[in-house]
Amino acid sequence: MCVVAAVLAVLVFDEHYRFFDMVIYHDAIRWWTHGGDLYDYVAPVRGQLGFTYPPFAAFALMPVASVSAATAGWLNAAGSVLALAVVLAVLTAPLAARLGRSRPAVLAVAVPLALATEPVRQTLGLGQVNLWLFALIVVDLVVLSRRGSRWTGVGVGIATAIKLTPGLFIVYLLVTRQWRAAGTACATVAALTVGGFLLAPAESVRYFGDLMWQPGRVGAAEALTNQALSGLLARLHAPSGWWLVVSLLVLAIGLHRARQAFRAGDELTALTLTGLTANLVSPMSWTHHLVFLPVAVLLLTTRAVRLRDPLSAVVALSAYALSVVSPIWFAPGGVLVENAYTLMLIVLVVALPAQHTAERIASAITSTATARSRSRSASASDSPVASATTASPSYRE
Repeated sequence: MCVVAAVLAVLVFDEHYRFFDMVIYHDAIRWWTHGGDLYDYVAPVRGQLGFTYPPFAAFALMPVASVSAATAGWLNAAGSVLALAVVLAVLTAPLAARLGRSRPAVLAVAVPLALATEPVRQTLGLGQVNLWLFALIVVDLVVLSRRGSRWTGVGVGIATAIKLTPGLFIVYLLVTRQWRAAGTACATVAALTVGGFLLAPAESVRYFGDLMWQPGRVGAAEALTNQALSGLLARLHAPSGWWLVVSLLVLAIGLHRARQAFRAGDELTALTLTGLTANLVSPMSWTHHLVFLPVAVLLLTTRAVRLRDPLSAVVALSAYALSVVSPIWFAPGGVLVENAYTLMLIVLVVALPAQHTAERIASAITSTATARSRSRSASASDSPVASATTASPSYRE
């Protein structure tokens, strides 16, 4: 099923990408394993693009070099859809309970809807690894954390060792005083990074001592697909110093709201706020990085159903429509169109509502009562007595 979903998503939405990023990973790692310098590889495409991640990521991706780039792309797409399905199975549980539906039924709707969004379809079409990292973070900080596992933090650590941006989740663990998980994440990052240094010392020194500090190496800040604050400010031709000031302000707001949501008992909203904040303050955030955007839509939808809140429903529908239509591709269309995702991320970081523990308990009780009532009604309708009673004209009246 995941293979079919991956094929349809890539063919329908992003055939023109042809696993563009995966081809670069594949060829760069092959170049490296045949004696070349990992960071000297330049793909024969526009923009002088090469491998942009830490050496540990190259080791993690090394299996892709053993097959063709196309095969690697399809295998990555199938695995990414499976990872997405696992995450959605976790995140849609409250909505399924509220609607009185089974998880598989809700999942059968949620997965295709998510596949249609810009972050997911671009991840699949380009051959990116965002959904793998997304799954690592959610399973780590939702599933393992709720179980009190001593391994909580490992997933975040692995994700951070592959790409640097997930490191903000370590900061989130610190500001929410989840000390053990934060320590585990830091230890994991350190162990994997040191391992990279031991196995590839020259590449590690070059990456962490030089290349990591060159964000322009991965693309132009003013590119429309860069929907971080850096892209917004570059397109507005703002002074270069503004980026640091605005980013620090947004970082403070995002982490403050994430901490408030966590204290209210709503860790899903807290994680989503952290993910959206990371997208905004990162030096570069391409649209395929915005994988927490569909989660924000899901949270708003759940709130709309639970509270019968029309405002949440309108915002959820608007955010989803924007994620599917992706108006930035219709530029030049003015500031609002060119920066549609950036502006939406800012609004969500500032205003995404958290659900308090008391509300969640009341919602769970209501959902359970509703489910039991439906179960009793179904059982009663199957009994002979109920059938005879239902057939009575006086009962119908």
